[in-house]
Amino acid sequence: AIHSSSARRNHPFVAVNCGALPEGLLESELFGHARGSFTGAVANKRGLFEEARDGTLFLDEIGEMSPGLQVKLLRALQQGEIRRVGENRAVKVNTRIIAATNKDLRAAMKVGGFRDDLYYRLNVFPIVIPPLRERREDILPLAESFLKSARQKHGGGASVRFSPDAARTLLRYRWPGNVRELEHAIERAVILCPGEEIRPEDLPPEVRPAEAGAASDRTLAQVERDHTLKTLEACGGDEALAAKRLAIPLKTLKKKLKEYGT
Repeated sequence: AIHSSSARRNHPFVAVNCGALPEGLLESELFGHARGSFTGAVANKRGLFEEARDGTLFLDEIGEMSPGLQVKLLRALQQGEIRRVGENRAVKVNTRIIAATNKDLRAAMKVGGFRDDLYYRLNVFPIVIPPLRERREDILPLAESFLKSARQKHGGGASVRFSPDAARTLLRYRWPGNVRELEHAIERAVILCPGEEIRPEDLPPEVRPAEAGAASDRTLAQVERDHTLKTLEACGGDEALAAKRLAIPLKTLKKKLKEYGT
């Protein structure tokens, strides 16, 4: 929303999760690299700073960035230029940075886990998003959005919806894992849901009331069977399409269907 509402909206929006990549790979992703700069660098590669030129670069989980890479990021922000790995030539960049973290960066600064100069360089316009438990009015709209995405991903019918009891269960839970936990809970429910209505027992055990899970102790094999058959049905019986959606080889799907007696 920040990017699309800004003067940079007609330029690229590029995102990277700083906690998902090791330091060397993240440096190459951000700044690019020259051919031959390391094993596997078979060609010159532009980094994300260059890819996001005149646009926005979103650094998710910046609190996970190593101290060494923090120094290089600070230089890029202060100088407005980067150097590709393996090159001495500076490349000018004009990129707006948005950074996010679920860590307390002030606490990290006190123990040397995050550079104070980088913190103050980034902390131009901080936006604090309260945890999901403090904005319960957002839970059901987010759940509906995740439900739509999960139906598309797993082949669920367009009519799959939350039962009133399931909606109340979502609202009662405290969501210590915030939005990501909610998203994964909805995806699980879509996989487990045997019909067109998600019930409390389709939600993860930690989310639903204790009594709701008493009649839902299906084995992993049963869950897999139901999900496979449900996906095949959503694909109109097209085994090739179902195998693609399930991300398994077609011969594996045929073997499973034979085991299921279908």
